[in-house]
Amino acid sequence: MEAARISATVTKMDKDKPLNGNLTSGGGKKIPIALFLDGKNIQFQFTENNGGTWEAYHMRLGDEAYDLFSIVNGQTKKFSDSKLVQPIAGTDLTYEDLAFRFFYWPNPILEGTESVNGQDCFKIRLDKPKGTGGRYEVVYVWVHKKFGAFMRIRGHDKSGTLVKEFQVEDVMQIDKDTWTLKKMQVATYNPDGRRASITDVVFETPKKAGPKGVR
Repeated sequence: MEAARISATVTKMDKDKPLNGNLTSGGGKKIPIALFLDGKNIQFQFTENNGGTWEAYHMRLGDEAYDLFSIVNGQTKKFSDSKLVQPIAGTDLTYEDLAFRFFYWPNPILEGTESVNGQDCFKIRLDKPKGTGGRYEVVYVWVHKKFGAFMRIRGHDKSGTLVKEFQVEDVMQIDKDTWTLKKMQVATYNPDGRRASITDVVFETPKKAGPKGVR
């Protein structure tokens, strides 16, 4: 899971040079985003208007805390549990999704190995801690055996129904030991198991990145 956390947030990049990209939903509108981690402090930003104001958010990690805040004029304000599950700019990603908040739930369980798009992966189960907000109760993460990057995420609700799937379509190499997300499809599911909507997440290759990641 530590490797998956690194692949999601790129800890070795300078905090003033985040991972930049776009969210694109069914309507075709692109929402610019930026994501980075500095120690145990994750920040992400997005803007609904190119060249307009960026909204900034921050997740503070502790031994048993996973607090999410909005940042306004340099001041932080804690999120309510109801806001965690709200869609970002009409896309399939919520605030807890973009922060990959569930990656920091304690006591991950290795359930075995499975293939994802022909790639050998570890399958890991994460159970939501008591008293933690958000829509998911159980999250499964598939982590690439060789590169450590996450390849698939499936979030389930209290009844065990699949709520959302994150499917990685491409990864990229940042340096010799670090691989991170390049392209991902996020699908929201109806209770009957059919897809309701899809959002594409695409990050730009950093200037000093190594060769392109495997499919």
